[in-house]
Amino acid sequence: MTAISRPDAAVPPRLPASRRRTSPRRRQRIIRGVQYAALVAAVVVVAVATDWTRVGTQLFNPAVAADMAASLPVALKNTVVYTLAAFAIGLSLGTVLALMRLSSVGPYRWIATLYIEFFRGIPALLVVIAFGYAVPIALGVRIESVIAKAGLALGMVSAAYIAETLRAGIQAVPKGQVEAARSLGMSPTRTLVQVVIPQAFRIVLPPMTNELILLTKDTSLISVVGLLPTQFDLTKVGRDMLNSATGGLTALFVVGACYLVITIPLGLVARWLERRTGGGSRP
Repeated sequence: MTAISRPDAAVPPRLPASRRRTSPRRRQRIIRGVQYAALVAAVVVVAVATDWTRVGTQLFNPAVAADMAASLPVALKNTVVYTLAAFAIGLSLGTVLALMRLSSVGPYRWIATLYIEFFRGIPALLVVIAFGYAVPIALGVRIESVIAKAGLALGMVSAAYIAETLRAGIQAVPKGQVEAARSLGMSPTRTLVQVVIPQAFRIVLPPMTNELILLTKDTSLISVVGLLPTQFDLTKVGRDMLNSATGGLTALFVVGACYLVITIPLGLVARWLERRTGGGSRP
């Protein structure tokens, strides 16, 4: 018997290469390749067009950095002290505001809401100027300590944000924890203090660290109230050096690097806390 061969019509025709459909994976590789090529081209254009000699003189002037070296340790210490003072006041007041916001007493909720909305809606610079100039004149009191001015001004603004963060943390505590504590005979106040608030603080640790970073940067506003040489913060040192030196932006570059010395470790701590608290670990 002779084998019957299949007709050629049964074999599907092979499409030309130009008409073949590109797979999604290959399309993504092409798109990434185009993006990398565009990025490399942009870097090359910027590198060729930049006057690197001028950039080095303006941003990396060793003489200006050496002139600032003597003032930076004190300025760095003052910046940290102002930040901690503001955070302490903000955390204390923010905790009270958060509890007032969740209170069953209507006037407490209204007062807390009014405070939070007011201080979240106005610039922090206005509050700093108020405590530096307006409050002493209006109330007839003198605030001699710069730490007190920084702590009160920035702390009152920070309290509004911390209160909202804590309120969200308190509401995130499982209700079963509260019910279990009450079933054991704990009073509402004791349940709040020993069960709810500690768990709420654990939940809000990452955003609290971010608030500390924001406070560190907001201390730059304190320089508007007038500071003595021993009270200078980092921004004041950079601004004075910028006005008196010929090194261009080197002063601001050095001050920015000092701020990064504070904020980068805090950012790493925030990310570590976020991974730890978000990993489902039980309090």
